[in-house]
Amino acid sequence: MATKCGKCGPGYPSPLEAMKGPREEIVYLPCIYRNTNTEAPDYLATVDVDPKSPQYCQVIHRLPMPHLKDELHHSGWNTCSSCFGDSTKSRTKLLLPSLISSRIYVVDVGTEPRAPRLHKVVEPKDIHAKCDLGYLHTTHCLASGDVMISSLGDPKGNGKGGFVLLDGETFEVKGTWERPGGAAPMGYDFWYQPRHNVMVSTEWAAPNVLRDGFNPADVEAGLYGNHLHVWDWQRHEMVQTLTLQDGLIPLEVRFLHNPAADQGFVGCALSSNIQRFYKNEGGTWSVEKVIQVPPKKVKGWMLPEMPGLITDILLSLDDRFLYFSNWLHGDLRQYDISDPQRPRLTGQLFLGGSIVKGGPVQVLEDQELKSQPEPLVVKGKQVAGGPQMIQLSLDGKRLYVTTSLYSAWDKQFYPDLIREGSVMLQIDVDTVKGGLKLNPNFLVDFGKEPLGPALAHELRYPGGDCSSDIWL
Repeated sequence: MATKCGKCGPGYPSPLEAMKGPREEIVYLPCIYRNTNTEAPDYLATVDVDPKSPQYCQVIHRLPMPHLKDELHHSGWNTCSSCFGDSTKSRTKLLLPSLISSRIYVVDVGTEPRAPRLHKVVEPKDIHAKCDLGYLHTTHCLASGDVMISSLGDPKGNGKGGFVLLDGETFEVKGTWERPGGAAPMGYDFWYQPRHNVMVSTEWAAPNVLRDGFNPADVEAGLYGNHLHVWDWQRHEMVQTLTLQDGLIPLEVRFLHNPAADQGFVGCALSSNIQRFYKNEGGTWSVEKVIQVPPKKVKGWMLPEMPGLITDILLSLDDRFLYFSNWLHGDLRQYDISDPQRPRLTGQLFLGGSIVKGGPVQVLEDQELKSQPEPLVVKGKQVAGGPQMIQLSLDGKRLYVTTSLYSAWDKQFYPDLIREGSVMLQIDVDTVKGGLKLNPNFLVDFGKEPLGPALAHELRYPGGDCSSDIWL
């Protein structure tokens, strides 16, 4: 195991070795106060998830940021398994890029993992001046020792899918990863696979379009993304753009973890489908739809048809299962992807959502369900919102779920989330036959936070996980 290896760097030598790693004991997740009724900075929460601990299921530490209304969102590491061969590197800093303010907070989690402290703040003016980018999203560490962060826009909030490079030791802004003038028209997430000299990036929308909420007219006007961008990893330039047929708002992108694999999946939120991208016989890249969640005809909602809204996807470290959340319909799904061209549904669980019985929405036509699901009550609390960010334990047996998407959209689609706060839940996974089961004894209620209900977002384990680490 990597932790006992004298000459190894961070993480694990392979995804299958990572599955043998230690059980998670704490989880870090950003909590957001922007667009809520609390005037306070966003903060990083540390949650105890060790069943043997007296503080199990409790927030044991809160690190507030020095500014208001940053909109913390996703996070990533100073280094990960891509630097496993470098014994001088250690995973001690968690980077928190701000989706709205464009600040980057570098948090020291190495000195005291159960009580993180602020190490450095990278100010937006630095990023604006050196990169002409802003509205930051995904962080991945590179084998070079640098850290790369994707952008949604330029400093004025127009669409611009570029990549900020930071020095992984000093966290100075080095400039952009892409060549000058080489950014994509929109950005969001990315994943790289060096053995195939490739990186794939996705598109949400320009910050000015999505910042204050979702307007269906913007979809009609073509202002939301529907492309995957394929980049030459060594030359740092875009070589192909794939138009997704029936693939609106491609968000999270995941290559298979096996570093030799030449395929992966992307979740298209608005069209509610999963598309598989792969290297074709000609050596370029193609894409095909492999899962479709049908919309439901409804009454009492903003539109006559409600999409599932696939917001997060994950692959188990052995590349056997794909998981995704339908934030609006309210279900979490598990698919067996042993045959990646034909995923097979093996588990489904409703965890809240917009179509629960007794809510304002009436389902008129449903291709999947015979009746509307019951509201979810865990340890006496009715869960507001729907399943959103997900994180899988290294061994694949536990799935953690939070319920907030992005504060402005939470406020629009789930006003009760703002009043009640989000929750963190835990699901037990059957890794033999497939199947999902709610752990009824696990609840972290962010509605009871000291300064008021908070919106908890993406989950990270101190030693890395299946959406932070990339193998070479």
